Amino acid sequence: MSRDREVPPEREAGPSGRARAAFAVLSGLIAAFAALCVAGLVAAAVRPEAGPVAAVGGAAIDRTPPAVKDFAVRNFGTDDKLVLRLGILVLLAVFAMAVGLLAVRHRIGGSAAVLAFGVVGAVAAAGRPEGRATDAVPSAVGALVAAGLLYVLAGRLTPGSAPSPAAGETASGAPSPASGKAGDGAGHAAGGGPDGPGHPWGGGPDGPGALDRRADCQTLDRQALDRRALDRRALDRRALDRRAFDHRAFDRRGFVLAATAAAAASAGAGLLGSRLTASRLAGASASRQGITLPAPASPAPPVPPGADLGIRGAGSFVTPAKDFYRVDTALVVPRVDADRWRLRIHGAGVARPVTLGFRDLLRRELVERDITLTCVSNEVGGPYAGNARWTGVRLAELLREAGVEPPSRGGAADQIVARSVDGMTIGTPVETVMDGRDALLAVGMNGEPLPFEHGFPVRMVVPGLYGYVSACKWIQDIELTTFDAYDAYWVKRSWAREAPVKTASRIDTPRPFATPAAGTVPVAGVAWAQHRGIARVEVRVDGGPWHTARLGAEAGRDTWRQWVWEWPATRGHHTLEVRATDRTGATQTGERVGTVPDGATGWHSVVIDVH
Repeated sequence: MSRDREVPPEREAGPSGRARAAFAVLSGLIAAFAALCVAGLVAAAVRPEAGPVAAVGGAAIDRTPPAVKDFAVRNFGTDDKLVLRLGILVLLAVFAMAVGLLAVRHRIGGSAAVLAFGVVGAVAAAGRPEGRATDAVPSAVGALVAAGLLYVLAGRLTPGSAPSPAAGETASGAPSPASGKAGDGAGHAAGGGPDGPGHPWGGGPDGPGALDRRADCQTLDRQALDRRALDRRALDRRALDRRAFDHRAFDRRGFVLAATAAAAASAGAGLLGSRLTASRLAGASASRQGITLPAPASPAPPVPPGADLGIRGAGSFVTPAKDFYRVDTALVVPRVDADRWRLRIHGAGVARPVTLGFRDLLRRELVERDITLTCVSNEVGGPYAGNARWTGVRLAELLREAGVEPPSRGGAADQIVARSVDGMTIGTPVETVMDGRDALLAVGMNGEPLPFEHGFPVRMVVPGLYGYVSACKWIQDIELTTFDAYDAYWVKRSWAREAPVKTASRIDTPRPFATPAAGTVPVAGVAWAQHRGIARVEVRVDGGPWHTARLGAEAGRDTWRQWVWEWPATRGHHTLEVRATDRTGATQTGERVGTVPDGATGWHSVVIDVH
């Protein structure tokens, strides 16, 4: 008899095979959905950052080459985290569909693949810089549930064995040749055979015509054998047909019921996890809502008249918090309860280690300053710069109270390593923080407590440095060390140890490919050179001579300045370029350089058509 080989569901002929393959894919997706929902429920008890998507996404960010990270920021902007999350979910869905198809053929193999994927999530969660051993639990539990569920659902798609034929019957229900009703075998011995007494040639071997009878009997025996062989072949065909039918058949109703129940239970677990997470985070939200910032002892001077030129199409001088750029690696925005927050200052050259709570900072002398921040990932003309009014405590004063001296005065440390609650490390020069500039531990932004997205309850702000070497959000630890002894997060990924902001300028209006009418067209934008200040901005058209733009009033060396040039535009296709000069006399270079390792350079340009 031929061997019964299992056919992959996706290759089965007919609608039953296609249905089984579709249900196999669905079983994998339901198992993945269950894994995410259950893991989310467990993460609500552990901590939200331990969820598998956040853990795998964080691990992916940690291992992303600078060029890829720069590409993501350049093309997706502040939506880069959303794109990463969606990408992870798409890959998970593809994996789940493949595992579903595998499980129909090999139930144990499919479940084992799910468990292996869970191990990846668990290792990613526990292996992050801020990871804890318990962070592996959500991924592990989610994988166990998914593996068990997939095993059950795949079982519903596995066909049962065919019923055994009754004794004396073939697989088709026909009488067996051995039943004596086919006219040969036992029937011969009962008197129906050629040698029986009832045979017309009977009489035994000594009767007349014995030789002829023997020849005839041999012929009949051969015919009987041929009939038996044909019967066996027919039985084989019927058995194969039945097994092929049984292979295609599965418990469709049982699968639908099990899948529906599993999906409903998973959704319930996910909803419960979301509510528990929201309840857990409610304390952080309540702590922020309950904060009233004290009046600063050293308030920022009013923004001078004329600082904001009010040019249509150009941004405002002060950037609202909701519009302020956000570039970081946190897939889940940390929500820290201000009442539980603590900051520790320790390390080399710290004579008196310090531990402070949020209320301790509010009781100190607060200062308020207008400071422009810039991300090192900002391309020439890019949007990752913003100006806000920050309120906080001078970091240099805290360091002096801890006994820290800058290297120029014999201090043992030349680097401040700031650590965030999400594991980010940022290295800042001690000399820069203590040189007299307004380096702050900020608690407020534009007169309100910091938004969660921008570092609540406390973040660092250091004017004149790119954010990746100064602007640690959700800060919880400050360690004094040396640049030789420790490389911070971005330095390990090919970025420079020290990165002062480069002089830059940007055209905000007209936009690229705009089509203004001929006549006077205001060309306007912003320029910045934090802690040096902007002295001049110039614009040129089609590579011609440079024209000096009118500057907005200067609010301080640490803020950007708006500018405008009234261009007598003529019809045609034109290219506008801009450059700035800072108060040290250095003019912005026109050489185009990418963002790695310490910031982009070049003149911003836009192409327009005047009609």
